[in-house]
Amino acid sequence: MIDPLKTLSEYARFPSVSTDPAYAEGMAQARNYATGLLEQLGFEVEVVETKLHPILLAERHRNPDWPHVVIYGHYDVQPADPFELWTSPAFEPTVREGRLYGRGTADNKGPTVVHMSALARVLEAHPDLPLNLTYVIEGEEEIGSPSMPEFFDRYAARLAKADCLLVSDTGSPNTEQLVITTGLRGLVDLEVKLRGPASDLHSGIHGGAVYNPLQALAEICASLHNPDGSVNVPGFYDEVLPLYDWERAELKRYPETEESYAKLLDVPGFYPANGLSPLEAVRFGPTLEFNGLGGGYQGEGSKTVIPSEAFAKITCRLVAAQDPHQIQDAVIAAIESRCPQGVHCKIRRGGVASAYLVVPPGRENTPADQGPVLAGAFDAAQAAIANHFGKPPLYLREGGSIPVIADFKARAGLDAVMIGLFTPLDNLHAPDESFDLGLMERAVPAFEDIFKALAGV
Repeated sequence: MIDPLKTLSEYARFPSVSTDPAYAEGMAQARNYATGLLEQLGFEVEVVETKLHPILLAERHRNPDWPHVVIYGHYDVQPADPFELWTSPAFEPTVREGRLYGRGTADNKGPTVVHMSALARVLEAHPDLPLNLTYVIEGEEEIGSPSMPEFFDRYAARLAKADCLLVSDTGSPNTEQLVITTGLRGLVDLEVKLRGPASDLHSGIHGGAVYNPLQALAEICASLHNPDGSVNVPGFYDEVLPLYDWERAELKRYPETEESYAKLLDVPGFYPANGLSPLEAVRFGPTLEFNGLGGGYQGEGSKTVIPSEAFAKITCRLVAAQDPHQIQDAVIAAIESRCPQGVHCKIRRGGVASAYLVVPPGRENTPADQGPVLAGAFDAAQAAIANHFGKPPLYLREGGSIPVIADFKARAGLDAVMIGLFTPLDNLHAPDESFDLGLMERAVPAFEDIFKALAGV
């Protein structure tokens, strides 16, 4: 048996920050701990070496005629800085008021422990459980999964023998209303750098003669949206799919209102584009966002210069059917065409990721060839959540991106059942991240039911 609280407390103690080489030992400790848990459950574990952080590929295969489920998770976490904003140390898991506080408790070590605890209980009662299982636990999700493409090159054919993917790296609005996530937005990243003069200039001596890169940057950025908030890039919306009727119906059941959402964010109002409501816009609409702008003097007081350089960091969130490469090309073309001749423009192409969408069984536009195991997984999840949480799940797209989920579909043909086990109160990626222990207490038996239903026991 696996004790969920004890196990998560031990697992979250390892500082497995993938982006910082200073945490290499913590990464290895977390990886070794997860390996031990998998071996305890009877999995054969292969540590797949990568250029950065190894991937755990664990298999428990008994009979090729049994259903086969792949479970995905990650053992890396976000940096805990600024440490001084934590009530208790980030890597010393602490229980307070029904929550376990610590970096990675919710994202993604808590959900991983929920799955493993449930599986341990099922395997204790059914040692010969007729269900083939594969775990893929990577160490680079928080830095964009750069090693996963090569992993798929090597293992996609093996993974393609499975029937579906099970994931808990998405969110729910609260601990009473869980969400089965049906879609994730894609991502496009780029950075614009403008250079005017070779060095900063005295604004009194040269002002009026040269094009200020900050002014040029502001004009370019302002041109990328229309007054109604829509993206002003030719072709940006060409491939956007319309919402399904069942999606609008599901969103009406969502416990958040526009007013409570505004209060949560502490904003005076919203600015959604294309006729979408705020709650629709964050799930169903593509975006172009400025993530950082800079240039010129940033210190106290004033410094009367025309800066030599200015920059903007831009990302786009994309929805199903949008091609991220085409969108990146279109945005770059728009920027280059609008750049004044008085400045030099250089654009760095960042990473791209495709959006993902799955239609649950029995809905409008459910694929006719949807496999019975995937459909059964959705049905099992709905029944288990309704039984243990008192309400059936909502089926909604999520605004965030998990690029590897679309890759599992594109490279191995696997659709995902994504059950959200963290909530807005968990403070993902922020100080005082925590995992709700009441949710954990109900989630473990819910996943027991899911595993048993998939195995038919």
